[in-house]
Amino acid sequence: MQNELRAALLARQQPERAVLLGRFFKTGPGQYGAGDQFLGLTMPEQHALVRQYRELDPAAVEALLQDPYHECRMTGLLIWVDQVKRGNGALREDRMARYLAHRAFVNNWDLVDVSCPYVLGLPLLTGDRSVLTGLARETDLWGPRIALVTTLAFIRKGQFADTFALVEQLMNHPHDLIHKAMGWMLREVGKREPAALTEFLHDYRFRIPRTTLRYAIERLSPDERRYYMRRRDQL
Repeated sequence: MQNELRAALLARQQPERAVLLGRFFKTGPGQYGAGDQFLGLTMPEQHALVRQYRELDPAAVEALLQDPYHECRMTGLLIWVDQVKRGNGALREDRMARYLAHRAFVNNWDLVDVSCPYVLGLPLLTGDRSVLTGLARETDLWGPRIALVTTLAFIRKGQFADTFALVEQLMNHPHDLIHKAMGWMLREVGKREPAALTEFLHDYRFRIPRTTLRYAIERLSPDERRYYMRRRDQL
């Protein structure tokens, strides 16, 4: 079935859109998505195929994850997301282990963001979360982003400690995509408990990257936003 699904993906390719996606996801030499290849499919097209192939066995999904085409990897990850949402503890543990074993192929921010809050986040709600600290220490770009965005699953349950700890761990990371992910997660905390966000910002407002702070305070009042940005810009 993996070959059948891959053929269905290739049959829907749109070369002109693929060129645009390649530019958007920074696939040029030296960029973070260097060498990635696109078919040009839309997300609704991929979701439709996920519904059709939602019972695809994990070995077949692993083959898709190793495909050079971005949409093949995306569709495979979306199948695992669907399976984990519907599955029990044993299935979730299996998909998490397979995901981590194939993490090298989860290699752009959209692949990370659609998958890790579910494939990692759901089983880790009741599991040992130390794997996230290890991912955050990795020298590539995607390990730290996976660690951060996985905590969205915890934030949705009102659990913020892991997010705060990872933001503190990654505060000196050099890349803008990590700064944005930190800000996104902090904003999600603030949507649920503004006092928890402002307490964290009070402690770290002089250390936090400017991009992170700008994302984190988007839902605060205009006066609060001006306060935090003014204090940050005094550095």
